[in-house]
Amino acid sequence: MNIFWFIPTIGDSRYLNSAKHSREVDFSYCKQIAEATDRLGYEGVLIPTGASCDDAWVTASMLAPLTKKLKFLIAVRPGFIQPVVAARMTSTFDRFSDGRLLINVVAGGDPQEQAADGLDLPHDERYDLVDEFLDIFKPVLDGDKVEYSGKYLKTTGGKLQKLPLQRPYPPLYFGGSSDAGLRVAGKHIDTYLTWGEPVDQVREKIERVKAEAKKHNRSIRFGIRLHVIVRETNEEAWEEANNLIQFITDEEIQKAQAYFTKMDSQSQKNMAALHKGNRHNLEIAPNLWAGLGLVRRGAATALVGDAETVLARLKEYEALGIEDFILSGYPHLEEAYRTAELLFPLLKEEKILKESA
Repeated sequence: MNIFWFIPTIGDSRYLNSAKHSREVDFSYCKQIAEATDRLGYEGVLIPTGASCDDAWVTASMLAPLTKKLKFLIAVRPGFIQPVVAARMTSTFDRFSDGRLLINVVAGGDPQEQAADGLDLPHDERYDLVDEFLDIFKPVLDGDKVEYSGKYLKTTGGKLQKLPLQRPYPPLYFGGSSDAGLRVAGKHIDTYLTWGEPVDQVREKIERVKAEAKKHNRSIRFGIRLHVIVRETNEEAWEEANNLIQFITDEEIQKAQAYFTKMDSQSQKNMAALHKGNRHNLEIAPNLWAGLGLVRRGAATALVGDAETVLARLKEYEALGIEDFILSGYPHLEEAYRTAELLFPLLKEEKILKESA
């Protein structure tokens, strides 16, 4: 398992949707998390993107020199930047960080936010745009001189003077549950990311992605985005899960769910369907808790339990072919330590047993 963590540039707190014990996320705080995760042995960190987040590229550029091995999964957003320019940024960061860049291709799932940033396209057309973007972005990074004229994008002699360190280009990550999104994944993406749905649903999605990739004679890696609440006992973990949402009101839940219905992201719809806005019976599968999704957009399920239990659940996803686990927990600095201290020794034992078998 490759275990990643999360830099919460959107904000952080001990209690969801509450000002009580919330903390400002500034450079100093992001620096603490980056240095901690680097020292603790996490594979890398995901830096989120969106209107409520600090810019991912600026954040990563500030943090990379402070770390040694940590990889940075940074969003490229087709439609907001031209592919050749994005390729130049990608090559620069990859070389300057000694090959520690991973690219998260984000189509976007909130029409209101997309329009505010200057892109007003229907859902499926956004994925058509992503397809054209990657038709240019990938060969340019691989050193080709590209001539391309599509419906949305074009380039005349697009080329890089300096190529990235990772060849043919830094690995591309992508998540999207709609048919349009899966088609893009099958054609272009190196690692497909799913959110933390129950195992059977994830298995079905993986098979659909594999089928799309087969059309292009490609194989794809898989990753998952999950929160974790890991404690020394299961009882402590569930108590912490309940504490995390204790200040959320029914009115706040209704407001958040109403907003989510306006989003055209299939992944977001899948998240909402897991709990249906009901704050009771939030354990939607063994140790998989949907409480965060009452008010949090995006990936909003958590594995809850002691370290042995959480590892057992992670291994169920691993058995489906998932290799990268992008985890997070509130507050992110303390939980980065707690997760590493409780979970990593078990992973080390597993590795030793496999190597000695």
